[in-house]
Amino acid sequence: MFTSALKSFSSNISANYTISSTPTSICGAWKVYDGKKKSTGRAVSVFVFERKSLDAQAGGFGARSSSSSMRKIHEEVIARVKKESNLLARLRHPSILELAEPIEDTRSGGLMFATEPVTASLAGLLLEKDDQEKAGGVAGRPSRFVVTDDNGQLRRRELEIDELEIQKGLLQVAQGLEFLHDSACLVHGNLTPDAIYINAKSDWKIAGLAFAGPPDTSDTPSNIPPISLSEVLYHDPRLPRALQLDMDYTSPDFVMDSNVSSAADMFSLGLVMLALYNSPHTSPLKTNSNVSTYKKLFASSSSAPSATNNYLSSRPLPRDLLNGVLPRLITRRPGQRMNAHEFQQSQFFDNILVSSIRFLDSLPAKTPNEKSQFMKGLPKILDQFPRAVLEKKVLPALLEETKDREILFLVLQNAFKIVKSLPSGRRAFAEKVIPKLRETFAVSKGTSSERDSAKEAGLVVVLENIELIGGSCSGKEFKDDILPILQLGLESHTHSIVDKSLSCLPTIMAVLDFSTIKHEVFPTVAAVFSKTSSLGIKIRGLQAFVVLCGGPSDGNEALGDGLDGAVQAPRSTKASNNAVLDKYTVQEKIVPLLKAMKTKEPAVMMAALAVFKQVGKLADTEFLATECLPILWGFSLGPLLELQQFQEYMALIKSLSSRIENEQVRKLRELSSSSTAARSNDLMNVGSTDAFFGSNGKDVGENDFERLVLGRGASNNTTDMFGDGHRPQPQQLRASRAATPVFAWSTPTATSAQTSANSGSAMDSWGQSHSFNPQAAGLGSSLSNFTALKPTPPLSAGVGNSSTNGFGAMAPMQPMNKQSSTWSMNPSGSMNQPTSALSYSQNQPNFYVPPPPNPSSPFPQSSNAAPSGQKHSTIQNQYTKGLGGSRLQENGAKQAVQKKTGLDAYESLL
Repeated sequence: MFTSALKSFSSNISANYTISSTPTSICGAWKVYDGKKKSTGRAVSVFVFERKSLDAQAGGFGARSSSSSMRKIHEEVIARVKKESNLLARLRHPSILELAEPIEDTRSGGLMFATEPVTASLAGLLLEKDDQEKAGGVAGRPSRFVVTDDNGQLRRRELEIDELEIQKGLLQVAQGLEFLHDSACLVHGNLTPDAIYINAKSDWKIAGLAFAGPPDTSDTPSNIPPISLSEVLYHDPRLPRALQLDMDYTSPDFVMDSNVSSAADMFSLGLVMLALYNSPHTSPLKTNSNVSTYKKLFASSSSAPSATNNYLSSRPLPRDLLNGVLPRLITRRPGQRMNAHEFQQSQFFDNILVSSIRFLDSLPAKTPNEKSQFMKGLPKILDQFPRAVLEKKVLPALLEETKDREILFLVLQNAFKIVKSLPSGRRAFAEKVIPKLRETFAVSKGTSSERDSAKEAGLVVVLENIELIGGSCSGKEFKDDILPILQLGLESHTHSIVDKSLSCLPTIMAVLDFSTIKHEVFPTVAAVFSKTSSLGIKIRGLQAFVVLCGGPSDGNEALGDGLDGAVQAPRSTKASNNAVLDKYTVQEKIVPLLKAMKTKEPAVMMAALAVFKQVGKLADTEFLATECLPILWGFSLGPLLELQQFQEYMALIKSLSSRIENEQVRKLRELSSSSTAARSNDLMNVGSTDAFFGSNGKDVGENDFERLVLGRGASNNTTDMFGDGHRPQPQQLRASRAATPVFAWSTPTATSAQTSANSGSAMDSWGQSHSFNPQAAGLGSSLSNFTALKPTPPLSAGVGNSSTNGFGAMAPMQPMNKQSSTWSMNPSGSMNQPTSALSYSQNQPNFYVPPPPNPSSPFPQSSNAAPSGQKHSTIQNQYTKGLGGSRLQENGAKQAVQKKTGLDAYESLL
């Protein structure tokens, strides 16, 4: 490969430039490679001449040619090649190929030099057109002009030859010839399609100056040797044809008159023009590099190109070219030919497109007024230009004028219109427009922030075309080059620019990634929203928040700013992607900004409502309940809101409230079901079922369980609660208490333990004295609370269900359960029918105050005197004995031997 061969070259070009491995085109004896300077990245074309091409051409004549003569011929050729490069270094003109690096010798004997980037030579382009026409069109065969772009993709060089391209190119060649003839005092001598190069901007450049020299009539001293016609007209078959004079494009002045003048170049220019319109695209003269053949062609009028034979062209020629130009170029007499300047003024170039290109070429020399008028009129004719001319000629020329701030906005308007019309607009924008935008709107640190109205006008044009920009560059390019321009607009002191910058947010969302939006775009938007004093910017900022939260942008655009009373037509924008703000940013950043708003303007309030609609879709229900709803209520009560606006607020409040309610109900149901199941499992797995629900291994029925826990009296099988028939024995009660499960979470206290012990003593005493036990009869209550006194109803129902026990809260005595009847006895000792009340209850007072607690006894004793009457006094003693502690149990035996009265007399019967 050529790259490996270049490594052995000790040259400045190979050391400082990166050169492609394969040539992009072959122009005469030169192979042209794409190159790029390592330090600056500047693109160049590297022309390489290999000495072995001379050896290969002379190989067949080795036996007849002496080595010394061939060496001399090779030296002459090398000197001719170096002459071409040296003249390019001396001649500086827009129509002369620009030299980047001078010619260098290499160890292998080759030569190389670098120039501005070129696409191809005119000869190569014409050959490409011939191949396409033979194959039946552009798609008939692959193009030989294939390059690799920055992404590593191969693409075809876009080369077009249309009428405007030809006119533009010929005009540029004429300008170059005028420079050579009038300023440099040189005759090109070999103006052929191989000597014309097309650069990356589609400009035609003159090169191939190996046979250039001063004219015979020149009086100006020159160090360039004159052209030796006797040598150059002789064709040496041992040398490549590309290194010799091409007689097919040579003027008869050289061959027949031996005269060197600038008119000879104009004759050659006429033959080049015929080649452009001919088919195939070659010169109408076929001399085979033979002087005799050439003279024979011009000896006859039929074989020499003239107006009578259509200049030997196989195709019709343009009328302006046929009538006004060619007759004054292809003529036998040099004096009848027009010079280069006259050629430029010919009718052939008299059209609006060519004139516009000529004006573009001279635009830097025009006045500001002329530039402004040209830029304003240019959009009217842009559609008439070929696409290749727009991309390669018009667009670069316009972008060069971005340095003029007075016409910056006009230049950018035309540039964006061109990009929009180009099929390859994305590539053109990335390669040509973005670098100029970066250069124009670059903000260097430390510079003053003075307002630049001209720059702001250009910024407005950029913001207006943000959709085109977003679709013409990648996300990385947008972030690196376009986003700083947008931030510059957001930070502007002009409200209209800030407004346009905020309206660009939907396009930004569709191009940038989430991280960039959160950390670079949102902080700037939030700062603008919090600092602005303009209601319009405030509303636009709220609309931007809607987009940042994932909401639509079309609806907001259609509402306008709410201040002018006009409804704007919705603009079609790209749908934003999923790169919206996260829930944390929405809750912690956006909502506080809304809460801090002080204005109650209806337009601002309705814009804020749109933001809250999006917040309601992202935020948590708890945040909505504690933060958003209070703000919404405050906004909804604004004094300037109309009825419809208030109703919209209420609709959102109700919607969010319903969502919060449903979410909370769902959570509570889940918690309730899970906790109920857990408690059920705990109860089923702890303790003994026999000990908890019953005794003797039998289950407790539903009615028995209710009576047990609710204390509603004994069952039908029970007798008098003072009797012994079906009353639980103390031993059974102790066993039942012992079998009662003790849960792990129950914390035993001294009071409960003491109460349990005393209760056991009371039951022992019950079995001996048959005293009344309120706890055993279902009368138990809290032992530590005293509630308000309540009147006791008539004691017609008994005391079986009473709560007056002296140990808990006091309550009026209730009627006894009908199933818990008490038996009374007459004085004779016979049993009477059950009565609904005890006989002693008739003398019972309405309220009974229990005795205060005794420190030495676990149960309180009453400090009030008992009511008068022996019967009640005796029952009171028995009542105290039945419910007393261990001390009462010790005195039980002494009271038993005393004389008994009242019901005590029948103790033996009970």
